[in-house]
Amino acid sequence: MEDRFHQMVQESPNAMIMINGAGAIILFNRLTEAMFGYSGDELPGMPVEQLMPERFRGRHGRLRQGFLRRPEARPMGVGRDLYGLRKDGGEFPIEIGLNPIETEAGPMVLAGIVDITSRKQAQRQLEAALQEKTTLLNEVHHRVKNNLQVIISLLSMQSQYVREESARAVLQDSQTRVRSMALIHQLLYERHDFSKVDLGEYLQRFKQLLLSSYGQLAGGLNVELDAPAGLVCIELQRATPCGLLINELLTNALKHAYPDGRGTIWLRLARQDKRRALLTVADSGVGLPAADPATRPASLGLQLMPMLAEQMGARLDILDNRPGVRVEVSFPVFGAGENS
Repeated sequence: MEDRFHQMVQESPNAMIMINGAGAIILFNRLTEAMFGYSGDELPGMPVEQLMPERFRGRHGRLRQGFLRRPEARPMGVGRDLYGLRKDGGEFPIEIGLNPIETEAGPMVLAGIVDITSRKQAQRQLEAALQEKTTLLNEVHHRVKNNLQVIISLLSMQSQYVREESARAVLQDSQTRVRSMALIHQLLYERHDFSKVDLGEYLQRFKQLLLSSYGQLAGGLNVELDAPAGLVCIELQRATPCGLLINELLTNALKHAYPDGRGTIWLRLARQDKRRALLTVADSGVGLPAADPATRPASLGLQLMPMLAEQMGARLDILDNRPGVRVEVSFPVFGAGENS
């Protein structure tokens, strides 16, 4: 049995060392010699601490005794970086698995050692590549946001030279649409998370942008928002059409729900289940016109709504709130996939 055990240690694909309770090396294989640079004549009886950097040696004896008091197979140093020390003084990262062994000479510890230098190098390369990608994406979103801000400024300047009220309204609507897109890129730039957008945070900030944009028109209106941050996130590819759809829904309510300029608009974001969320925009205003608003060619916003809903994989329902209008948008949340 002892010969069979020695053979298994020698044939192991990893470096193997067995030590006694005092920490002296009793058994090792050829991979251990190659890994640490010692000959087979040097290792027997050597304190195992000699194979580790000096900064780890002070408490190793205490840790070894703790293992022998409660022996069980487990990895060594979970959550910590471990290093081996070669004969030439070079350090290298390692992983160690510990196994208790009962022998006639008393309890021993069998350690399997893996040199993870290549893995660490690959990890550093991946981290560097990820950081480079993150920096690039951050710069892209920052530039897009700035370019959209330039467009907003140009539209604002142009509106000052337009006398017709209808033309000024078109320019103002265009500004809010661009703002809805710019805010998406602003949030991505601030959060450094380019995979998703927190829709609750977006709604909270966009509400203020929209009310300030429409100024006097929105002065007598109250927008009650129930959209906690962190509740619903949406994938980046759906975020822009979602932002535009939110803009159209709120803008339409601000303009048409209350002709006297006074009333409340309710905006609520909730989870339907693990895969879908529901956005509701409602008012108690004048309600739906005689014709189906989704078919009225006079309003660009109402024509855009079903198109934007389709782009974000959402279901759009325009309902009679009696009084007023209620619009419900059911859509997939972040991570739900394309067929949710």
